[in-house]
Amino acid sequence: MPNSSRSESLIELSHCSLILDDHVVLDDVSFALRPGERWALVGANGSGKTMLLKLLRGDKWPTPTGKEKRTYRLDGEEQNAPGGIKELIAYVGPERQDKYVRYDWDLSVEQIVTTGLFDEDVPLTKPTVRQRAKVERILRRFQLTGLRKRSILRLSYGQRRRTLVARAFAGPAKVLLLDEVFNGLDDTARRSLKRALEQPRSGHDWVVTSHRVHELPANITHVAHIEAGRIVSAGPTNRESISPRKVRERFAEVHSAPVKPATKAAAKRAAPLVTIRHADIYMDYRKVLSDVNLTLDRGEHWAIMGANGSGKSTLLRLIHGDVHPALGGIVERQGMPKGTHIENWKSRVGWVSPELQADHYLAASLEEVVVSGRYASVGLNAAPTAADRRAATRWFQHFGIEALRERKPKQVSYGQMRIALLARAMINDPELLLLDEPCTGLDGDTRKHILTLLEGIARDGTQLVMAVHDAEDIVPATARVLRIEKGKILEAS
Repeated sequence: MPNSSRSESLIELSHCSLILDDHVVLDDVSFALRPGERWALVGANGSGKTMLLKLLRGDKWPTPTGKEKRTYRLDGEEQNAPGGIKELIAYVGPERQDKYVRYDWDLSVEQIVTTGLFDEDVPLTKPTVRQRAKVERILRRFQLTGLRKRSILRLSYGQRRRTLVARAFAGPAKVLLLDEVFNGLDDTARRSLKRALEQPRSGHDWVVTSHRVHELPANITHVAHIEAGRIVSAGPTNRESISPRKVRERFAEVHSAPVKPATKAAAKRAAPLVTIRHADIYMDYRKVLSDVNLTLDRGEHWAIMGANGSGKSTLLRLIHGDVHPALGGIVERQGMPKGTHIENWKSRVGWVSPELQADHYLAASLEEVVVSGRYASVGLNAAPTAADRRAATRWFQHFGIEALRERKPKQVSYGQMRIALLARAMINDPELLLLDEPCTGLDGDTRKHILTLLEGIARDGTQLVMAVHDAEDIVPATARVLRIEKGKILEAS
């Protein structure tokens, strides 16, 4: 249903549907963004939020039905296609972020922000002196000056997200389409982005999607609710409909179950699962972890907390065996005598990270994604065996995504893909599950569901170590919390 206003819309959809591979993604959607409006688009994983943003920008075309109409009035002229004006509509979302990883675009933060001036994926146009000055202001505004020469491929997930938001602000866009931009940001970065969106001088109208509704900017003017590809309500903001109180009540239910974590005394009876001593980690000749000393006892579930770029993901990768300490550092893994191939360890460990979403983006189906977990591979070298399919079915059903089995990653939401990666991580019944921001991209109800499932996995004997920004994403079974800052462990309680 279009929002009511006397002013002409900047972008308007009328009776637009989107059908991909016989699957109805958007169904007879009408929506209008008018000058001065700032929309929150709210809906569950797979409801169609991302595809609606892509339809608004012109990255997707409505399926011909005879009723559809899409109109742009961004430059004073009315047109039915985005040709020539796409630079006036900036989109930031998980898929754009993953694109740099997928294509191995090894660009610096400064280069990426500069490409926003010209709506380019890679640097093609040389900026003027005035444009370089604008980039400099944007880097300062989003606290990126110290990262300007760093490769985006070497940044944390949250730092990459902040870089792409800065890129959007650098360009000439009048409209910002922001898809879950608060995901992966630490508290400081979230506040910075909220301030940027709340400043009248920014001159932007925008549509923002978010699963953590309490993070939404205070100056939202309108809210649209989307369910199963249809806008079920749209209109001026009713803050109660997206109130933080309701969100907190949802999460309180997750933490209401009695907790019986393994005691330290019980854990000490067995040899530690992982012991790290005096480990320094360097990436691109830069120290990212310093003198790490950590003992991961059996039966202890850990949470690792810290700001973007503090070293949380690198610590998980050290435990997993993807990175190794500098000379003098020691990592001991239970049952892994010196000289044992690291793949033997990895077969005992499940792994979930945002980067896996990019790695598996071109998979033929979610079944292929989940089955690949049996072989710790990206893709499959042969068709799944009957045993592969049985193992995948167990976890598809466990996580409630059996209906998505035959869909491709690009046909499901970011959150649904994250659930598939959890199923992939569990397919070999690992004894240790490493989770890098596991709730990123999940709506409130799905996050509650996943946290409940992870709690059950922990109680069934799989040990969890999870890196999170928010304490509300820590499962109740967690007994230990490690805080890390600028590559140094501050405390482990």
